[in-house]
Amino acid sequence: MAKPVLLNNITHQHLRVRTGHSAEFGDNQMAAPIVAAEFRQVQAHYPIVFRPTEGGNGFEALALFGLAAGENLFLTNAGWDADYVPLAVRRQPFLIGVAGQELTVHVDEDNARLRCGPDEGEAVFLEEGSPTPYLEHVNSMLFALHQGMLEMAGFIGALREHALLESFVFEVELADGAERRLEGLYTINEEQLAALDAAALDRLHRAGYLLPIYMVVASLSNFRALIDRQNRG
Repeated sequence: MAKPVLLNNITHQHLRVRTGHSAEFGDNQMAAPIVAAEFRQVQAHYPIVFRPTEGGNGFEALALFGLAAGENLFLTNAGWDADYVPLAVRRQPFLIGVAGQELTVHVDEDNARLRCGPDEGEAVFLEEGSPTPYLEHVNSMLFALHQGMLEMAGFIGALREHALLESFVFEVELADGAERRLEGLYTINEEQLAALDAAALDRLHRAGYLLPIYMVVASLSNFRALIDRQNRG
């Protein structure tokens, strides 16, 4: 279980983080949350899908890495086999918090990435207590993820307003005869998208939503790549 605590340069003066990717670090997940600002990079490698949030009152976007729970087809003995890794994965083991009007950085003290020797991984603080370039990079990722999550509310709202989300079931028989079935996921309703009038398309474009919508549609071709990876594995 995660144990997030507020990061500070006294308690965590000598903290170091292993930055690779492996099942040991919890990277053997079939999906990760993403924000619309990532869709262009994500669609080059992974299918982008949506799923209802807890309570069923909204949706979140996901980059799909596998076809079954606990399966990441991009994870190899050499690390992560793709040019882009989503922010929600790369920011580990750090999290962002909100205290009043201030954003704060927390670290999961139970994360396996912290189990390293004095000469392993990336240092978080310099000797005098200032952030290392590594921590500054983490801070920029956390801020981008935080802003992206705030902006996703408007994006999801626009998709629902124009009835652009539709559920789908993905079924496939693999080369070895095994079957995979994904359900409970949503994608863009392309017929509904094509039926939108010019005014609706202009509003979506002006809001910055049209490009990520088309990135979702383009990403669905990556289901074929997932199947190929599964068959090779």
